Amino acid sequence: MKKRLWLIFAVLSVFLLVACNSDSADSDDSSTTTTSAEQGESSTKETAASSDPIKVGVLASLTGALESYGKQTRNGFELGLEYATDGTMEVEGRKIEVVWEDTETKPEVAVQKATKLLEDDAVDFLVGSSSSGDTLAVLPLAEEYEKIMIVEPAVADSITGSEFNPYIFRTARNSSQDAYAAAAAIAGEGVKIATFAPDYSFGWDGVSAFKAAAEKLGADIVLEEYADPAATDFTSNLQKIIEAKPEFLFVVWAGANSPWNQIADLKLQEKGIKISTGAPDIIALQFMEPLVGMEGFSVYHHTLPKNEVNDWLVEEHKARFNGEVPDLFTPGGFTAAVAIVEALKKSGGDADGNALIPLMEGMSFETPKGTMTFRKEDHQALQTMYAIRLEKVAEFDYPVPVLIRELLPEETEPPILN
Repeated sequence: MKKRLWLIFAVLSVFLLVACNSDSADSDDSSTTTTSAEQGESSTKETAASSDPIKVGVLASLTGALESYGKQTRNGFELGLEYATDGTMEVEGRKIEVVWEDTETKPEVAVQKATKLLEDDAVDFLVGSSSSGDTLAVLPLAEEYEKIMIVEPAVADSITGSEFNPYIFRTARNSSQDAYAAAAAIAGEGVKIATFAPDYSFGWDGVSAFKAAAEKLGADIVLEEYADPAATDFTSNLQKIIEAKPEFLFVVWAGANSPWNQIADLKLQEKGIKISTGAPDIIALQFMEPLVGMEGFSVYHHTLPKNEVNDWLVEEHKARFNGEVPDLFTPGGFTAAVAIVEALKKSGGDADGNALIPLMEGMSFETPKGTMTFRKEDHQALQTMYAIRLEKVAEFDYPVPVLIRELLPEETEPPILN
């Protein structure tokens, strides 16, 4: 009897042990299956997110007084995306979509359009704009929405100065870089220079920045002459300049009432006073016939840079736009596109603004103007500019900036103002 009870007990024990092990195994299998499913779902979500398109919202003056600037930027940006992606229009497996908005060169419209891009279109990047006023109005939105904004072609120093925020990266040069380029082109130890500018903030700021850069190089500013911005007769101003006997006259000017014809009429260059200013876009160059022979600086003319990127840009632009060459603002748009693609390559396609900031600080990339680098302190792109002489060249129907020498990024590096 005892043996029979012991046998029954033993069988029951074995049965219970097997049952417990079976439940445990089932439980383990169920847990493993659930984890695998969760991992698969997570992986699917990540893949879907990483395959979403990158959206870029571009603000530009596509109508109005600065329409030509906006269209140059647009042509350059589209060509830049194609160049940087080898024609695929995608980076790190993500397609790039571009949404264009016309600011009409009105700051309040720029804010409305930027808000629409950020909220309705859910763009990952902002680019723009053609005027500094539009751009300054939009800067706070980039910080509010934590989106990288590539500033192109606006030049106001305050963009990377007093109004700077960490989401702003500027591929355009700033006003101080223009002034430093101008000084590097003509200033030197003991060189006597007079300046001439309109009597308002544009003229004051331009002369102030130029003077600081020129004096740093040892030049002597012998006269600062200002004229009424609405004036059409500059005879008395120019007579004062002649009497000061400078070696160079550096002119800061904007507007249709330019002093070039009167400078020629009063024969300043024949009197030994060399004229210097910035060589602008092709349309403005057509009115600079009286300044042939002057030495100054250029931000860009398609004949100046000697590199493969610029060669590609010039040839592709001519092929697509009825033989037209890229103008002053075309390489800027191109460069903004390259900067975005290169940043996304560094991030593995992650467009998160906060992730991109440390990757873009100090980032160097190749452009139609050679290598550019985003300075860490203020995100200003340091870039090559050009010391030039304005000359008549057979194949052009306007005076052309002919290269004297390249002005390296370290020569035109502006002060940090933020």
